[in-house]
Amino acid sequence: MITRQRLTAGVFVLLAVLTAGIAVPSTAVADETTATAPKVNLLLDVSGSMRAKDIDGQSRMAAAKQAFNEVLDATPEEVRLGIRTLGADYPGDDRKTGCKDTAQLYPVGPLDRTEAKTAVATLTPTGWTPIGPALLKAADDLEGGEGTKRIVLISDGEDTCAPLDPCEVAREIAAKGIGLTIDTLGLVPNAKMRLQLSCIAEATGGTYTSIEHRDELTDRVNQLVDRAADPVVVPKAVEGADACARAETLASGLYTDREEFGQERWYRVDVKPGQELRASVSVGADRDVNPDYGVLLRAVTTKNREIVRGDAAGNGRTDVISTGLRYPKAEAEDEEDEDVAETVCLQVTHSYSPASGVKTTPGLPLEITIDVVDGPDQAADVASFGLGRGWWLLGVLVLAGFLAGVLWGWLSRWRLAVWRTN
Repeated sequence: MITRQRLTAGVFVLLAVLTAGIAVPSTAVADETTATAPKVNLLLDVSGSMRAKDIDGQSRMAAAKQAFNEVLDATPEEVRLGIRTLGADYPGDDRKTGCKDTAQLYPVGPLDRTEAKTAVATLTPTGWTPIGPALLKAADDLEGGEGTKRIVLISDGEDTCAPLDPCEVAREIAAKGIGLTIDTLGLVPNAKMRLQLSCIAEATGGTYTSIEHRDELTDRVNQLVDRAADPVVVPKAVEGADACARAETLASGLYTDREEFGQERWYRVDVKPGQELRASVSVGADRDVNPDYGVLLRAVTTKNREIVRGDAAGNGRTDVISTGLRYPKAEAEDEEDEDVAETVCLQVTHSYSPASGVKTTPGLPLEITIDVVDGPDQAADVASFGLGRGWWLLGVLVLAGFLAGVLWGWLSRWRLAVWRTN
């Protein structure tokens, strides 16, 4: 009897050990997946001004709720998403209390779409606009883990809780080195709000977008959430040449270089028939420069004939300016030419000038994005007089005008004949 009890106990112990041995690796894998999962915190302004009805005939709050519902449906499974509000709870006039009005509506973690939508449905435009304090709390929500971290701030007004400057708060968050990016979206923006939200985004390497329609809000937030799920791309260092003939040929990717004041840099890209070249360049002022500057990106042939160009200008209010271009190459007429690539030369120049006493070396940092993709249908017509596929509409309008002219002429002659008869 004692022997049987010991044998039974031994079997249970063995099963427990085996179970533990199987469970521990699974838990470890789950923990590792959670630690590297991308995190996004949607930070929504719910201040009183969100009652304004100027987005597609509905209030800003209603547009934001609809956009959030669509975003929640489209959020990738691997993204840990949260929602924080600012100005959602305190309706009074006490500034000190109003500037503390920020709360986590839905915690950052695995997404329960039904629960998150229910929480969003309860929101009502209420109080102040404490952007600075809310950014600090939103950054705390994303602590821990090794995956990408992103705050998406949606607001319809500038911060009302100075002297805690939200731009300085963003710089403080960037200085922590935790790899957190803040993207900002301005609903029906004015100049002051646009300037503040742009400064917040630029401080952390994020983007600013003006929003005036609900579809724009939905599309942009979806893009930013999807971007968080994309693997981080590390730029490759390249060295542009002083002429196209000596330039390095680049494939699709992200590249960094430096360009001195008054210098030009050349790069080469091979584009086959039926493909489209998409290129962009950003130039950052990492030292004091004089105001009024610009950047130019040109695509030219090896015989120095310009194909297309992109340019942008700045006036000292931003540290980075960017521009881009697109070049669709038409399909080859002969099968023998389908694999024959055209060499496109990309020229980058900028008009920054150093402030007095500033070192001119090394050059200013460039970030170049090259993307060679399958071109659109009828690529040869895309850039034709800027009409692209609009040619068919132009043809319809011409035909309609001709038929209307014929009909009007016939009616005029008929009326004249009737008048003469009578």
